[in-house]
Amino acid sequence: MSTVGGVSKALQRGRSIACEVVQIFVKNNMQWFGKPPSSEEVLRFNAELGAGDISCVFGHTGYLINLGAPPSENRARSIRSLIEEIQYASALNIPFLVLHPGAHLGGGETEGLKQIVRGLDEVFAETCSARVRIALENTAGQGTCLGAQISHLAAIFDGVKHPARLGVCLDTAHFFAAGYNIRQPAGWDKAIGEVESMIGLNQILAFHLNDSKTDLGSRVDRHAHIGAGKIGAEGFRHIVRDARFKGHPGCLETPKSQDLHEDVENLARLRKLAQTK
Repeated sequence: MSTVGGVSKALQRGRSIACEVVQIFVKNNMQWFGKPPSSEEVLRFNAELGAGDISCVFGHTGYLINLGAPPSENRARSIRSLIEEIQYASALNIPFLVLHPGAHLGGGETEGLKQIVRGLDEVFAETCSARVRIALENTAGQGTCLGAQISHLAAIFDGVKHPARLGVCLDTAHFFAAGYNIRQPAGWDKAIGEVESMIGLNQILAFHLNDSKTDLGSRVDRHAHIGAGKIGAEGFRHIVRDARFKGHPGCLETPKSQDLHEDVENLARLRKLAQTK
């Protein structure tokens, strides 16, 4: 949900269409740095959350952040930006921020993963008193982006000094574009099986429920409305009925207009698919 007008407005927008879960950016997602929420806005945010109908709010980091890059000014900005976002999330008592692991930009997968580990260690050292976790998101693998393989996320968990500060957010469109055939129950179980064996199901903090405009293994990240993409509505039935994740938060990252009617329609489709009777 958009935070135009303040982070509390995002909860109002979510409530207006009966959301149970809301994801927000804690600052402008296309700028390196922002301003911390004012004490008044924190109070408004807490008051909205205290209404009780929204069960979970979590954040997504800005799109400029790339911890996988070789040493550069932008990498240094990425680290400072992530530290800032953790501080903002802490002020709002947001439990975790979803992070795209990063792109190696030609440095190679091995070195890129090492850079991500180094970056996270630096960020965690600077925010050691924060309780905010970083939820690593699986990616479509577009360009030199890391995270298309669950083994990439596992390597980051294995490498950081404080893995308790990490978690995982799984994106359905990214899974599919990366080559995991999750539209079939067996493919979904295989993908989740990799997460279980390499990282642990207890590390899954949330899901992004998006259909994919691009085909299986395309490695192109383009989200589509539920049932309007290559996964298809039936491909989500076994996903949203997976009893292992009944209590996990999930959110849409599909295109929307100002009146949010697309979100209403996508939520209705997912909730109908989730019904077992």
